[in-house]
Amino acid sequence: MIAAIKILTAVVTAFLMSMSFSEEQTGQDIMNAVERMLRSSNDSSFAQIKLSSCRFGVTAGRITCAEKPRVKILETVTMNLGVDNKDTKSISITREPASERGVGMLNYTYYQTDRENQTWLYLSALGRVKRIATGASDDYGEPASIFGSEFTTEDVNYGNIEDYQINILSQTIQDGRNAWQLEAIPVTKKAKRSRYARTVYFVDKERYVSLRSEMYDKYGKQLKRSISSRVEMMNGHWVARSVTMFNLVSNRLSNMAMVDLHAGLSVNEDFLTQRSLIDSAYRETVLNQLRSQTK
Repeated sequence: MIAAIKILTAVVTAFLMSMSFSEEQTGQDIMNAVERMLRSSNDSSFAQIKLSSCRFGVTAGRITCAEKPRVKILETVTMNLGVDNKDTKSISITREPASERGVGMLNYTYYQTDRENQTWLYLSALGRVKRIATGASDDYGEPASIFGSEFTTEDVNYGNIEDYQINILSQTIQDGRNAWQLEAIPVTKKAKRSRYARTVYFVDKERYVSLRSEMYDKYGKQLKRSISSRVEMMNGHWVARSVTMFNLVSNRLSNMAMVDLHAGLSVNEDFLTQRSLIDSAYRETVLNQLRSQTK
């Protein structure tokens, strides 16, 4: 009954959001709504993710893996903090394959432009934590890959919406859904820090989920493309359960599939620290507590 009420509330909220927006709304309004939907689905959440990567080719007009995909199973804990809960802390731990079990990534993303995002990687085989590049400042070059995939820290943490000039290009149909086609151009300091000179988004007009995005460099060359599918209501929020990132330079793709997601759990901020990367006994104790909350 409680779950049904949460789903009904979310549907009504999404409907009211769509009704409250007029045709004159700005691109900034739309992307803020997308960001709110995404952030609310990740608040105090525990998720299991399947991450698959391969080199791709085109066969009979269809994109397919040209090799056996590398598959990882991850558990991720995310918490929103700061003013208006716009800062995010998350930790992801590899469960499979066994040879990479315990490899982890800790990420702090700050909404304010003048605060540098922070990412640490823990390699269990070496037993040490290493600060890695985020692409968030002039001191850090290319953004870091997420567990060796085609997703980078910049792809999953785009930061403050105010750092972009967002234009509505058109109203279109994407995957059979009414959608806005938006263009986001980084401005202020973000223009120097971003790998992308512009990103084009196709946003579902009803569910406020990005169905497709295209990333371009300063010469107008498309570097990447992401496709979202299986958009479903999970824990009262619209979520794309499958996102595939195509790297058009390396001809590699990665698919991030949401196997399970539970939001609104009791998450202690102390867990989202480097201790959880290093101390496996402490980490497993807390993860077991979170798993028990999902039953």
